[in-house]
Amino acid sequence: MRKIIVGMSGGVDSAVTAYLLKAAGFDVTGITLRTWSGADGEESRCCEISDAMQVAQQIGIPYYVQNCVACFRKNVVKPFTSAYLQGRTPNPCVDCNRFVKWEQMILAAERMRADYVATGHYASVVRLPNGRFTVRQAAFSNKDQTYMLYRLTQEQLARTLIPLGRLSKEEVRQIAEKAGLPVAHKKDSQEICFVARGGYAEYIANETDTEILPGNFVDEQGRVIGRHKGIIHYTVGQRKGLGLALGHPAYVKAVDAAKNEVVIGDEQSLYCREILCDEVNFMSVPDIGPKEKLRATVKIRYHHQGEAAIICRDAAETVRVIFDKPVKAATPGQSAVFYDENNCVIGGGKIEAVI
Repeated sequence: MRKIIVGMSGGVDSAVTAYLLKAAGFDVTGITLRTWSGADGEESRCCEISDAMQVAQQIGIPYYVQNCVACFRKNVVKPFTSAYLQGRTPNPCVDCNRFVKWEQMILAAERMRADYVATGHYASVVRLPNGRFTVRQAAFSNKDQTYMLYRLTQEQLARTLIPLGRLSKEEVRQIAEKAGLPVAHKKDSQEICFVARGGYAEYIANETDTEILPGNFVDEQGRVIGRHKGIIHYTVGQRKGLGLALGHPAYVKAVDAAKNEVVIGDEQSLYCREILCDEVNFMSVPDIGPKEKLRATVKIRYHHQGEAAIICRDAAETVRVIFDKPVKAATPGQSAVFYDENNCVIGGGKIEAVI
């Protein structure tokens, strides 16, 4: 009987994952990674221990809690705060999956002599003919989470099971309801799990010793057109909350941390044909050679439908993405994820520059 460690957040997806794997005959152990708690003791929506414990008891599986607060602060909270102070817009879930959730679950699996780890993500792990592992998009694209998983390593994927890839959210809730799981109709977690109250800007201001100073809104020619309240309040493509009366729609085109300026343009100014990506991780292929070009569909944000593009090596540490058609609001700090014709992840990286 194969032993599996299931990461349990306290939500319905991980609850059904544990339930299905136990029903399939696996030796299942549940684990919740305590990654964050508020000053008042409030838990992150990714580690609601009381709900996870209740589900584990009902399913009849062993359950443990592992303290990962220091690891989470180092690998997620600090980079998240730093990115906004640099005028970038990060994807904290991407780094959390790679450097916290999977790393810590696999360490737990080694201690417990388990064969695999499993999660409630909507995706599928596949092994390709070339022997490499990757993730394939979920059957129901509205819940697909492969965008958040592209940084996982080959070693991590080789020990991962993700059983919800062919199920819809409605089917998952139906399974939970039929099984009598108490979280069957629990709401999905918020996007940034550790920002419990207020907005992300308020959170960053409380987390940093750096003074958040107001500065200038400037147009594309560098002319001052107003005052902003601090760069952490703005991201590329933003239209609401600018407080500018220009007589026409205004959008954030760029955030210049060095000058403490927010560049304003019209909607058309948000479009680009090329981006540079760093911190690149490949899944389905080992790498791209200096003269090699790959065709792919590239998503530049989680809810982006994706656009056809060519991927090529730009330098030792960066990859250039050239889109067939212009894409809107490519944002430094966000992830660009590359997919093949079979909806499998080729790889991805963080957007370093928009060209």
